[in-house]
Formats: sequence, C-alpha cells, structure tokens
Amino acid sequence: MTLRWRILRLLIIVIALTVAWNLAASYYTIQRQFDAFVSGLGRAEAGALARQLSRAYTAENGWGAVDMALLALGYLYAHETESREGHEGESRGEDDEGFHIERIRVVIVDLAGRIIHDNFSQLEIGEMSPALSSQPREILDLRTGRTVGSVYVDVNQNFLETESISFLRDLLLSFIASGAFILIIALSLATSLSRRITAPISALTKATRAIAQRDDATLLPVTSNDELGQMSATFNQMTSALQRQRDLRKRLINDVSHELNTPLTVIQLEAKALQDDLQEPDHAARHIIQEVNMLRNLVNDLNWLAETDSGELQLRVEQCAVGELLISEVERWQPQAQAQQVSLSLQPLPQLPTLQLDSARIRQALGNIVHNALQHAADGQVIVAAKLEGDKYLRITVQDDGVGIDPADLPHIFERFYRTDQSRSRGRGLGLDIARAIIEAHGGAIDVKSEGLGRGTTVEFRLPLPAVNMLP
Repeated sequence: MTLRWRILRLLIIVIALTVAWNLAASYYTIQRQFDAFVSGLGRAEAGALARQLSRAYTAENGWGAVDMALLALGYLYAHETESREGHEGESRGEDDEGFHIERIRVVIVDLAGRIIHDNFSQLEIGEMSPALSSQPREILDLRTGRTVGSVYVDVNQNFLETESISFLRDLLLSFIASGAFILIIALSLATSLSRRITAPISALTKATRAIAQRDDATLLPVTSNDELGQMSATFNQMTSALQRQRDLRKRLINDVSHELNTPLTVIQLEAKALQDDLQEPDHAARHIIQEVNMLRNLVNDLNWLAETDSGELQLRVEQCAVGELLISEVERWQPQAQAQQVSLSLQPLPQLPTLQLDSARIRQALGNIVHNALQHAADGQVIVAAKLEGDKYLRITVQDDGVGIDPADLPHIFERFYRTDQSRSRGRGLGLDIARAIIEAHGGAIDVKSEGLGRGTTVEFRLPLPAVNMLP
C-alpha cells in the first residue's frame, strides 16, 4: 500500500470516528436534557400554578375564583359544561390553546383532602381524594399565611415521551445528514492533503532514483515554505552541489590527464630520439629528469590536497621569525627571477613579530605565490612586502606588473587546475589552492586583486597576531 493511501486511510478513520463521536455525544446530551426537562416540567408547573391559585383564593376569600384562574392559565376546558368525551375530542385537535389540557391534569384538594376541582373530571367534587402520583404544592391564604389546600399537577408522561421520541428521531436524522455532509467535505480535504503531502515525496523518490542511475536529475518544484518545501529546496541544493562535483571530477580527470600526458610525451620523445641517436644523452637526460620532477611535484601536490580535504593536514608549529623567513624566501627565488629577467625585490620591513607557524608550510605557500608572480611578470618586476595591521594581523603582499587577471576569472582563481590562460599547456594550476589551504590552516585569509588584463596582480594574505614577542 502506498504512503498516500495509508495517510488517506488514517485520515478517513480519524474523521469518521470524530464525526461519529460528536453525533453520539450530541444526541446523548440532548436526550438527557430533554428527559430532565420532562421530569422537571410537572414540578415547575405545580409551583407556578400554586402561586396563582393562592392569589385567586386570597382575592375571593375562598375557592370561588379557582375555575377562572385555571381557565386563564390554560388548565381548564374552554366550555366547562361540555362532556369529558367531547372535551377530549377538542383537546386532541390542532388548536394550540388545548395543548396544556392534553398534557397536564390538575387536581385541587382542601386541607381535609376533599376534591375541590379535577380538570379531567375523573374525581367528583367533595369526595375524598385518592392517592395521586405527583407531588402536591401548597395553596396559601396570602392574608393570613395559612395553608388552605394543595394542588397536584400530573404531566402526561406517555404523551411527552411519544413527542420526545419523535423529536429525537428527527434530530438524529438531521445529525446524520449533517455528519454525512461534513464527512464528504472532510474526505475531500483529506484527499487533497494526502496528495499534497505525497506529491513532493514521489517527485523526490523519482529524482533520487534518477541520480542513483546516474541520470541528470531535474530540480524539484518548491511550492511552499513549510517542511515539504524546505525538503524540496534542500534536495535541489544537494542536486546542484552533486552536479557541480560531477563536473569538477570530470574536469579534474581531464586536467590531471593533460598534466600527466605532457611530461610523459616529452619523456617518450626524448627517449625515442636518444634511441635513434638524434639527441645527445646529456641533453635528453636533462629533459627527462625535468619532466620526471614535474610529475613528482604533481603527485605530491595531489597527495597534499587530499590530506587537506580529508582533514588530515598536520601543522608542525614552532617559533618563526617572519622577517627572516621573507628574506630567505626572496633570496631562494632570485635565480629563477634573473633567468626570466624579472626584478624580484623585498620592500624594507618594519619591526615584525615572532609567530607560532609551520615555517615549511608558510614557505611553500609564499613560494607558490611568488612562482605564479614570476610566471606572469616576464621582463617586469615582483615586489614582496609586509606590514602590521594594528595588533590583530600581519599582512604579506606579493605584487607584480604582469599580464593581470580578467575580472571574469577572479571568482575562480582558487579553483584547482584553473588557468586564466586556457591555451597555456604547462603549469599545474594548484599553487594558489595549496597556498589558500595553508594560510587558512593557520587561521588566516588570502585574497587576489587585479584591475584587469595588462594591469598586474596583487596577492595578499593575512596571519592573525596572538600574544607575540617583537624582534629587536
């Protein structure tokens, strides 16, 4: 059974039970209240009638006004002289004025228990009253406050029960009809809700299956801001990230293949020329060793980046004099700068602190930046500088006046194997990425700035300054 039908079935059960419970509870409550009303009707009628009869007795100083009081209150037949049978025939008619006569019997007795009045004419006036089922209410002489008699009010229970059953039956049918209507509406809403819940899940399942089969997964529509919408949006983010990773992996494979193929081709050509006596052994050996070193450097860079990505990079932190490190690194790259006819210089340094650094890694990062600057500043100049930014950071910059960087390339400058000059066949394209990983591992940040092609490039990185000891 699908999730949609499970949700729909559960909602149907909950709705049906809720409607049934409400119908049963409402019917039971109304029935109890109606029964209580019927049972209390006689007592209420008797109390009200006793007060009216007390006023009539007091006004006439006797029982002479009893008939008029009963007639005014609707407890007496319209024509007292008619026979009981004829009266009963009238009372069974549809006239609303005979409603009390049909339902309620009134018997009035004096203090001695003799019948004063019986509106059903079943007891003779003056005879002793038999035992009556209802509770009596006292009739008082309001001038003296003494009891002069009692009134018995007997509600016709059979009639009221018949009426109540008919009323409750009609009420139950009305409840059932309204419950069915509510159930239909609720089922429609439940169907829509279950479809709305399961539609994104079905689309997610289909898209996930496509990803598992290595097909291009389409993005899910995001139609709401609730949990389902957030699920679709998150899946879209994951899909986009996965697609980017696939593209990067494909590009990585292509770039690594290219980087490996170039030195291997050179090695193969040099070896073939050496075999055919077309190349001097020393010249061939020098070229082969150069290409092998390039292959080894590529492998080392890839291994180093793998350690960085897996979080296994370990820094060997020690006290490092930053000024001495900069001077040493500039001196190390002077031979290559002279070979490329580039002026490599170090600006006069201010008083720099001693920091806790992995000096070998910092030298590697700075070397990669200087090497890139030398490659792009042919017949130009490269300037290395350092200064303190308050007591928070040490900033080191490497500036060249070379070919510069197109603004469209700046956002990608730290991507692996990215080359601003795609026609250039040499160069691994990993130097800046390695430098960034080293600087960030030390808690710093690196940035590249360029005003455009032909206007040079500036690479700067900042290292945080903890409590340090300043060099003299």
